[in-house]
Amino acid sequence: MFPRSFSKFRNKKVKLDGYTFDSLAEAKHYQHTLLPRFKAGEITHLQVHPRYKCIIDGQKICDYIADFSYIDVNETGLQGQQGCQVVEDVKGFKTDVYKLKKKLVEALYRGTKIVEINPKQYSKIKLEEIDDSKESN
Repeated sequence: MFPRSFSKFRNKKVKLDGYTFDSLAEAKHYQHTLLPRFKAGEITHLQVHPRYKCIIDGQKICDYIADFSYIDVNETGLQGQQGCQVVEDVKGFKTDVYKLKKKLVEALYRGTKIVEINPKQYSKIKLEEIDDSKESN
C-alpha cells in the first residue's frame, strides 16, 4: 500500500464554478475579489488558468499557467489605451522555477506584468457555498 500523497505546499484543491483551484486562497480570491469586480464591470475578459507558451526561436521552452488574467478597464495600457491586461498569481512561496518562468513570460509577452497575490489576506475569509438554483432564475 502506498502512503497518501500530499501537495508540495499542503494546499487543498477546491472546486468552484466549474474550475479546480490549486488552493483555498486562490478560490477565495476568485470568489471575493475577482467575481465582484467582473460583475461590477471593473474588469472584463476574466480567464481562469490562462496558458502562456514560452517559445524562443521556434523552440518551445515551457508553458506558464497563471491563476488569473483579465482586462482592468480603469487602468491605462502601455500605448495609452483605456484598459490594461493584468495577470495574477496567488503565491505563498516563490520557487526558483516560478521566478524564472515569471521573468520569461514578462520578457516574451511585452507589456505583461504578473501581479502576485499574498494568500494570507484570505486566511480569515470563508469560501461561500454557491446555490446553483438561485443562479438559474
